[in-house]
Amino acid sequence: MKEILPFHLAIPVQDIEKSKNFYKEVLECSEGRSSSTWVDLNFFGHQLVLHKKENLDKKEENTTNLVDSKNVPIPHFGVVLTISIWKKLAENLKNKEVKFIIDPYIRFEGEAGEQATMFFLDPSGNAIEFKAFQDIANQLFAR
Repeated sequence: MKEILPFHLAIPVQDIEKSKNFYKEVLECSEGRSSSTWVDLNFFGHQLVLHKKENLDKKEENTTNLVDSKNVPIPHFGVVLTISIWKKLAENLKNKEVKFIIDPYIRFEGEAGEQATMFFLDPSGNAIEFKAFQDIANQLFAR
């Protein structure tokens, strides 16, 4: 596997303070630079920027794609974690009473690409997925 470098992702949020608190308190991201209309966060080693966008136009009907008999929200973003960190995060999110779109479970069990996954929304309706593999280097792009 080639060296993995941090990604940068900027997403719209309706309420910068509410969203910042969610990412800092629930997901335990640390804050970097910020202003009254945006904030940089350390999102599991990656740069996530929340940009305030008033009147955020979210569709009433979410777009989904059927994957492993589950309606996966599109678009979504997230990170790949080790299985031990994923399990701790899943337990932490349950303890913080995060409402899951797709509860933590093992997808493609016994098949190439078997993975742990979970989906939930941030306060502005941005869908987030965290996934994990027993062997990231060999399973991430398995066919």
